Amino acid sequence: MLKQLLAHLADGQFHSGEELGEAMGVSRAAVWKQLKKLDELEVPFSSVKGKGYRLHDPIELLEEPDIREHLTQKLDRLELLLDVNSTNTYLFERASDHMGKRYAVFAEKQTSGRGRRGRQWVSPFGRNLYMSLLVSFSGGMSALEGLSLTVGVAVERALSRLGIAGVGLKWPNDIYADGRKLAGILLEVTGEYNSHCQVVIGIGMNLSMSDEEAKAIDQPWVDLRSLNPELSRNQVAGVLLDELLQCVDGFQKEGFAPWQSYWSERDIYHDTQVTVSSPSHQITGIVKGVNRKGELMLRTERGMEVISAGEISVRPAD
Repeated sequence: MLKQLLAHLADGQFHSGEELGEAMGVSRAAVWKQLKKLDELEVPFSSVKGKGYRLHDPIELLEEPDIREHLTQKLDRLELLLDVNSTNTYLFERASDHMGKRYAVFAEKQTSGRGRRGRQWVSPFGRNLYMSLLVSFSGGMSALEGLSLTVGVAVERALSRLGIAGVGLKWPNDIYADGRKLAGILLEVTGEYNSHCQVVIGIGMNLSMSDEEAKAIDQPWVDLRSLNPELSRNQVAGVLLDELLQCVDGFQKEGFAPWQSYWSERDIYHDTQVTVSSPSHQITGIVKGVNRKGELMLRTERGMEVISAGEISVRPAD
């Protein structure tokens, strides 16, 4: 019933309690009970005597038919949630019941969205895209080398398909536009190292956020609204999922190697001096692309060094 109420209020216009009750087939008291749940979701709305209720800003709710309209690849299950702790956690907990299936989840809001190293991923209701895809691999965890970078390619291809130019990739799992972070990737794996395993591929993308909603973000960021305000949220979700499914298909057959040059050409730090930091040490050098495994190639004073994925961050050197 709450999603039904949100659908009626999504236009940002005033609607009386009587009107909402009639549209939903419930009493005004039942409408008020659902309105109180908007506070729990941190969805700002106004109540004005004689006018009714309205959301502070119009929203576009995610709808399964509108997302599936853009899919050309096989998907076994698509689920849309109003709120969840984390789409990755939600799928990870259900992975064992969906072995061999491709299962995608989108949420309107995450209460505990996260990026790499457990960092918070800001996830206000109905503003951005929070999605995860469960995929099974028969080659074990050793067959996943370069998967994170392949997912980055999928995001870049989706944005290009949507008419967003100048998108760049940052090793190992960030997507940039206009020199600022637009999206991030988080992969989580369960299963045997040399046998069957499952991967939850999480993608968070900024679509439309206010400065107030983004005040917890500690780095330069950008959203799609500022790049193309005409894009539909469902269109972005469908195209993103479709490109991800296509790239996963290719990766399962050929690995990351076919995308090696493509990725390097879109590396925002290519031929740039950077400092690569891990918890134990720092290395400074010139970025010279990635290898067939998706590892970073860094030219240092000692020669060409290979940096593996993991708890590593890349920042321009001082």
